Amino acid sequence: MKFRLLGAVSVVTQGGVHPLGPIKRRSLLAALLLRPNRPVPLDQLMDALWEEEPPTRARGVIQGHVSHLRASLTAVGAGVHGVELLTQSGAYVLRMPQALLDVHRFEVLAAQAREQCAAAEAVTLYREALSLWQGPALADVCPSTPLQAAARALEELRLAAVEQLAVRYAQLGEYADAVTVLRAEALAQPLRESLSAALMGALQRAGRRSEALDWFHRTRRLLADELGVDPGQELTDAYASALRGGEGRIAHAIVGGTTRAADEAPIPCPHTTADTETDLPLPVAVPDTVAQPAAPDLLPRAPRGFHGRAAELVALTRAATGEAPVCLITGPAGVGKTALVLYWAHHSSADDFPDGRLYADLRGFGHTGEPNLMEVLREFLPALGVAQRRIPESANSAAALFRSLAADRRLLVVLDNARDSEQVRPLLPGGSRCVTVVTSRHRLPGLIVTDNARPVAVDVFEPQDGTMLLAGVLGTERVLAEPAAARRLAELCGGLPLALRVTAARLAQRPGWSLGAMAAELSDETRRLRLLDVEDTGVRAALRLTLQQLPSQVSRLFAHLGRHPGTHVDRYAAAALADTDPAAAELCLERLAVAHLVTETAPGRWTMHDLVRLYARSLDAEPDALKRVLDHYIVTALAAVAAAEPGNEADVSLPEGHLPPAAVREFCDRAAAVAWYAAERDDLTLAVAAAQTAGLHGRCWRIVLLLWPLIVWRVRDGWVPLLETALAAARADADRHGESRVLNVLGWVLIEEGRTAEAVTRLGAASALASRAGDLVAEANALIVLAVAQAALGSPDEAAQGCERAAELARTAGNRTTERLALQHLARHWVDAGNWRQALDTATEALAIDNGSGSTDVPRILLLMVRGEALLGLGDAVEGIRQLDLAAREAELFGYEDGAVRALGVLLRVSADPELRSRYDAAVARLTTRT
Repeated sequence: MKFRLLGAVSVVTQGGVHPLGPIKRRSLLAALLLRPNRPVPLDQLMDALWEEEPPTRARGVIQGHVSHLRASLTAVGAGVHGVELLTQSGAYVLRMPQALLDVHRFEVLAAQAREQCAAAEAVTLYREALSLWQGPALADVCPSTPLQAAARALEELRLAAVEQLAVRYAQLGEYADAVTVLRAEALAQPLRESLSAALMGALQRAGRRSEALDWFHRTRRLLADELGVDPGQELTDAYASALRGGEGRIAHAIVGGTTRAADEAPIPCPHTTADTETDLPLPVAVPDTVAQPAAPDLLPRAPRGFHGRAAELVALTRAATGEAPVCLITGPAGVGKTALVLYWAHHSSADDFPDGRLYADLRGFGHTGEPNLMEVLREFLPALGVAQRRIPESANSAAALFRSLAADRRLLVVLDNARDSEQVRPLLPGGSRCVTVVTSRHRLPGLIVTDNARPVAVDVFEPQDGTMLLAGVLGTERVLAEPAAARRLAELCGGLPLALRVTAARLAQRPGWSLGAMAAELSDETRRLRLLDVEDTGVRAALRLTLQQLPSQVSRLFAHLGRHPGTHVDRYAAAALADTDPAAAELCLERLAVAHLVTETAPGRWTMHDLVRLYARSLDAEPDALKRVLDHYIVTALAAVAAAEPGNEADVSLPEGHLPPAAVREFCDRAAAVAWYAAERDDLTLAVAAAQTAGLHGRCWRIVLLLWPLIVWRVRDGWVPLLETALAAARADADRHGESRVLNVLGWVLIEEGRTAEAVTRLGAASALASRAGDLVAEANALIVLAVAQAALGSPDEAAQGCERAAELARTAGNRTTERLALQHLARHWVDAGNWRQALDTATEALAIDNGSGSTDVPRILLLMVRGEALLGLGDAVEGIRQLDLAAREAELFGYEDGAVRALGVLLRVSADPELRSRYDAAVARLTTRT
C-alpha cells in the first residue's frame, strides 16, 4: 500500500489506484497525510475543506467523510500495513508508517543525495526522488488556502531538487543533461531568477554561450514587463560570466551550508572532517553580507502621465503616519492603485525612509502565478545586506530574519497586488518605524482586523479628471479642440484610468483621428471592450484575471448578472438569474463586492460599473436567465400588490412556461411593498424593454400591469409610453384579457393627463374586448374609468349609468372589491351633480362592503370624502367636517398625498382653522416633492 500526494491524491494497492470518492474526501485525506501520526484539529480540517466560511453543517460533513474514508481504508486492508484512522478529542489522526507516503520517500532520497560525495550516486538519488512526482502536488483537492500553501511548499522542494540535480550533472561534465532539466523548469517558472542563472551557466559550459546570453535578455525583459524590476545579483553575475566566457559558474551549489562555484572545484563531502586526509581544496570563504547601498531601493520607476488623485494622496499620507502603519489601497482592476502608490512613494521625502524602500509584486491577480514567500524574501533580504548563502532555507525562519532586520530601520515596504490577507502577513516588517503599503483588488478585511490596516479606497475618475488624463497623453491642444468629445470619452470609459489610457494610446497612434470619431466607435456597446484592449493589456484582461481568482460559483453568478436587464440587483433577482437560492446568491454578491466587481449602493442592493457589466454580458450564461429574472419580477410584484393594496390583488395570471424562483420576497406591510416599488421602478422599466426586445410578450405586459399601485400613487409620472409598450405586447401575445386591462389603466392615466377624448376611445375598446371575452370584472373596471371620462366631458348622467352597470356586473361576478369601487365612483358622480342624499346613501352602502383586509385603502378614503361632502350639502356641517377630517388623517397615515390634499382642500372651504392650513401646505409640499 502507498499514499501519494506528489500528483493526484491517491491510495495505491496491489489492485491499482483505489477510488476515494468526492473532492472533499480526497482533501480530508490530504490534510491528514500532510501531518501523519499527528492529531489534526477539526477547525484545521474545516479550513482545508472550504475556501469560504464553512457551513453550519461542516462538522457533520467531516464526520461523514471520516466514516467513509475509514471504511474505505479498512476495505483495502490498511490495518495489515499499520494504517489506522483514529479520533482523538476533537481531532483526527492517521497512524501510519511514514515509508508508505511518497512525500516522506522523496525527502529521504533528496537528503541522501545532498549528503552524497559522489556526483554519480547523487544524480541517481535525485532522479529517483523526482520520479515520485506524478504531476503537480495535491492536484485534485479543494483550492483552499492551507492546501494551496502546502502544494506550493512541496513544489519549492521539487525545484530545489531539480537545481541540485543540475549541479551534480555539471560536476560529471554532463552539461547537456543539466540544460535539459533546467530549461523545462525555467520555462515553467520564468520569473525564478535562480533557475535562469543556473540554466545560463549550463548553456555556457555546454558551448552554447549565445543561447545563454539570449536567455538573460529574455528573462530581463520579462522581469521588466511583469514586475517592473531589473535582474537580481545572481542573474547579473551569470550574465557577466557569460560575457567573459569560459570562467563563469553554472550554479551555486549549496551543500552543507557552503556556497561553491560548481566549475571551480569539486564539492567536498559533508562527512569530511579536518582530520581526514583528502586532496580536496578548502571551501572558498564567502562573506556573511554583500555590499549594498546605504538605502536599497527596489521600487519600479514612477508612473508617467500621472494625474489627479489629490484626495487619495492626502489620505495615503495620513494613513502612513503613526507607529508601524499598514496602509491598504483598494479598488477595482484598472483604477490605478499601483500608479498612486508608486507616485506617492517616489514623491515622498528622502528623510521619510532613510533606510530604504522595498517592493514586491505579489501577483495575486496575474497569469504568471504568485511568488511564494521565499521568492519575495530572497529579494528583500539581500537588499537589506544578507548574503545569499546566509538566507535560511525555511520560509518561517527567513521571514523572522526579515522582521528582525527591519526592527530598527525606517523602511517603506510596498506589497503590490495582494490576493488576500494571508499572503501579506508574513511580509509585514517588525519595525515600529516601518510603513507598509498594500494594494489589492480585494478589500482584505482580515488585514484590517488583525493588523489595524488603514484602508484608502481608490475609485474611478470624475469626467473632468478623465479629460485631464487624456490631455496628459494627447496634449492639451487636441483635447481642448473637442471638449465635448473628450468628456464623452471619459464617460464611455466609465472614468476608469486603464480604459482612458488605452483610449489615449489608440488616439496617439492615429493623430488624424478626431476625439469625436473615437467616441462614436466606443458608443457601440458590442465593440467597446474590444476597442479598450491594446495587445494583451486592457479592461477585459484585467477583469478576466480578477474573475479567475474567485470560486466557480461566484464567477458563475457574475456571468449571469450580465443577463440582468437593469442596473441594480438584490439577492432575489441575482438568485433568479443564476437559478440558485437567495442566501447563496448573497454570499456570491458579497465576494464580488470584496473583489470590486460589484458595488453595494444601498443595504442589499448591488450595481456594476458600466464596463464591468459589458464584460459580464460577454461571458457564457444559461439561456433561460432572462426568463427567470422576468418571472421573478412578476411573482414579486404580485406579492407587492397583495401587500400594498389588500383586497385589491391584481387579476394577472402567470405567463406560459413560467420559471418559478427558489424563493419570493415577502412584504410584511404596505410600507415595505411601496419601498420595493420605489427602489425597483427603473429596473422594472428596463425589464419591460428587455422582454419586448426578446419577444417575451406575455411577460412584458404583465410586468407593466403589475406596476398599477405605483401608477396610482404617481399617476402624473409619464406612464403612457410604457403602457403603449404593454398594449403592443398584449396584442402580440393575443391575450384579450391582458389587452383589456392595459387599455383600462392607459385610459385612466390619459384622463389624469387631461387627454380625456383619447381616454374615451381607449376605454371603449377595453370595455368591448372584455365583453367579447366574457370577462365581467374587466368590463366593469373599464366602465368605471369610462364613467370618469364621460363626467369630465360633461355627461354626468351617462357616467352614472356606466357606474351602475359596472356595479351590477361586479355583483354578478361575485367581486365585492370591484362592486365597491363602482359604488365609490357612482357616489362621486352624485356629489358632483349635487344629489346629496343619493351620494350619502351610495357612499354608506359602499363603506359597508368589507375590503377584505380590515385596513385603510384608497377607495375607503375617497368614500369618506364623499360622505363628508354630501353631509355638508345636506346641512350637517359638524358630521361633514368630522368625516372629511377622518378621510384626511387616514390619507396622511396611508401616504396617499393626493387624497390628503383633496380632503383638506374641501375642509378649508368651510373652515379657517390654521392647523388645517398647515396640514394642507405640508401635504401639497410632499406631493410636489414626490412628483
